[in-house]
Amino acid sequence: MRIVVTGGAGFIGANLLHYLARTHPKDTLVTLDKLTYAGNRSSIRDLERSGKVDFIRGDIGSFGVVERTLRGADVVIHLAAETHVDRSIADAAPFLSTNVTGTWVLLESCRRLDIDRFYLVSTDEVMGSLPLDRPNLRFQLSTRYDPRSPYSASKAAADHLARAYYYTYGLPVVISNCGNNYGPYQHPEKLIPLAITHIMQGRKVPLYGDGKNVRDWIHVEDHCRAIDTIARKGKAGDTYLVGAKSERSNIEVLSTILALMGKGEDCIEHVADRPGHDRRYAIDPSYLVNRLGWKPLIPFEKGVAMTVKWYMENRKWWEPLVGVQKRKVLPPH
Repeated sequence: MRIVVTGGAGFIGANLLHYLARTHPKDTLVTLDKLTYAGNRSSIRDLERSGKVDFIRGDIGSFGVVERTLRGADVVIHLAAETHVDRSIADAAPFLSTNVTGTWVLLESCRRLDIDRFYLVSTDEVMGSLPLDRPNLRFQLSTRYDPRSPYSASKAAADHLARAYYYTYGLPVVISNCGNNYGPYQHPEKLIPLAITHIMQGRKVPLYGDGKNVRDWIHVEDHCRAIDTIARKGKAGDTYLVGAKSERSNIEVLSTILALMGKGEDCIEHVADRPGHDRRYAIDPSYLVNRLGWKPLIPFEKGVAMTVKWYMENRKWWEPLVGVQKRKVLPPH
């Protein structure tokens, strides 16, 4: 197949391209990426040099660029997005431009070009927040949308647009909503790489509020296997929730990282909480597991240990990104 991945220089996109190149070497892989601050071409440089990935720099909001890129594609996997909640609170405009308008341009281009499959990779944040005192309650396919930040609202709008194109035009759309990813090539503004890189630099790790906010964590390779499975086997019009049932509070995540790196909780610096900070996310992935046979394979503790090791061995990848932020350390996601 000819597969176009938008946002392939970003965190999940880069990991997905590495996974697809390794597991489906006969497929043709193309990525379209604008290379904003979150896109790092060095993450896929080896794939480019080996001829396994064709890189195109461009904006998903440009019809001309998008249609030239998509022509001849069998599958479009849409990952390009503005994703950092704090940045969306500070300035929502890029989120509306990329996540809403950019998604519409891709959908309309796929419709015009008669693309066989459009796959939107989305987030569990579109469903809002769950209470801490009901641990058995998880996001279901029937859970209503309740976005709480400009970021999650923009992703919710993208989901609705994709479904509208399925129902109105018959465009073969699939959607997945996933929990918090972690692993290699993640920008160090996010919680886990932020903690690892701060500790490596002898800096305090900022933590919002009481640190009890819970997220459903999944290693990015497990997510990439889910994306691959859904892209090839998912039913047009369906939505799949992707999660590892690995819920941890932010303070528990940091405690795991500190223990792995031989540090104590005196390395944590509590900071003022984020406005509208969602308290808990948790996902029921049973539809995906039962219908398509996917399941997560990497336990959280093992995955975090792998991630710590990767950042310790790849300073040349993340140090330039940290240098950009020296004057303002962003709190964790």
